[in-house]
Amino acid sequence: MRIAVVNNFFPPRVGGSAHMAASLAEQYAARGHEVLAITAAYADAPADETKDGYRVVRLPAVKMPQLGLSIDFDMSFASLRPGNWRRLRELLDEFKPDAIHLHGQFFDLSWLAGRYARRHRLPMLLTIHTLLISDNKLYGGVFRFLDTVLVNPILRYLKPRYVILDKLGVDYCVERYGTSDANSDYFPIAVDTGNFEKPLTKDVRAEHGLGDGPVIVSLGHVIPLRNRLPLVEALPSILDKHPGVKVVVVGRVYHDVFLKRAEELGVADAIIVTGAVPKADVPAYFAAADIVTHDLNGGCGTASLEAMLSGTATIASVTEDNYPGIELRNGENILLVRPDDSEAVANTVIELLDDPEKRALVAQRESAMVRANFGLDVVAEEHLRTFEKLVTEADVLR
Repeated sequence: MRIAVVNNFFPPRVGGSAHMAASLAEQYAARGHEVLAITAAYADAPADETKDGYRVVRLPAVKMPQLGLSIDFDMSFASLRPGNWRRLRELLDEFKPDAIHLHGQFFDLSWLAGRYARRHRLPMLLTIHTLLISDNKLYGGVFRFLDTVLVNPILRYLKPRYVILDKLGVDYCVERYGTSDANSDYFPIAVDTGNFEKPLTKDVRAEHGLGDGPVIVSLGHVIPLRNRLPLVEALPSILDKHPGVKVVVVGRVYHDVFLKRAEELGVADAIIVTGAVPKADVPAYFAAADIVTHDLNGGCGTASLEAMLSGTATIASVTEDNYPGIELRNGENILLVRPDDSEAVANTVIELLDDPEKRALVAQRESAMVRANFGLDVVAEEHLRTFEKLVTEADVLR
């Protein structure tokens, strides 16, 4: 098959959506399929390159202005640059894809490539990575409005087959986009196990002067949906029991309320913020940690699953039925707390630090669970089976 992978986010940009799109593209190519990845320009990344067995084309893009709002995010839009509509069409005409894998329901490249697929009657999968929701009533209202008047009408026209990653995504897509079992597949987030089989790139404890004390790593961009407030508000109780604890926040800070709250609680000295780090360094941060947690506002994303895979005890905030078909058992193969529950976070962290043997056992079970269900090879195979079915059905209709 010839598969076009389309995502505004793509490495060297860091983030779960970017890494998942690239990892799946690499897997498709490794299995003998021709792959073209189309994305938005980012930093000084080449406009056109071949890597990992497939071609990556980065179209010129316009960056979203930073307005000083708590929902600011580093996004770029390719449709606003003259010539990109034609360039995208020419790329796809030349490549002649059998199927298109879109990533992100509100990205303009997904809309443009989806429009091409609809006009050429090509099967397309659309993976829903980020949900347009917010605890802030104003932002939540704006997001719902955008979903209603912009995103949903476009998706109704495109008619993709949806790939939904978890129960929260299922509930969201049913409500906002009217999805159902008839037009959806439920594949979990893909985790690149190979990235955790390589030698560590650095000694994180030495680099940040962490010493031998307990370390909590919280990895992922700080945005309203992952604001780190439950962890910060748990810190006074944690530090009372384990005064030497350090919290290392790894990722870009787009929402700094957690830092202000840390100052108010007198725990700012226990927090180290590193900014974004290369993908290759992520295993080193998990290796330095006794506990990993950042999905505390409801969720269990790529970073949390990678942390589990690495063999580090990881706390998240989903329900045991979060992944359709995958059995999660709290306290056995995963560690779960209620969303936005700082008391539960404090109790769980203290229990894990008090009992290293239990911490190690749960970490081992988490790793095995992720490897068996979320491994990139497993998830890529599920995607390819779906593509083959959709392509066969499309051929029959033609």
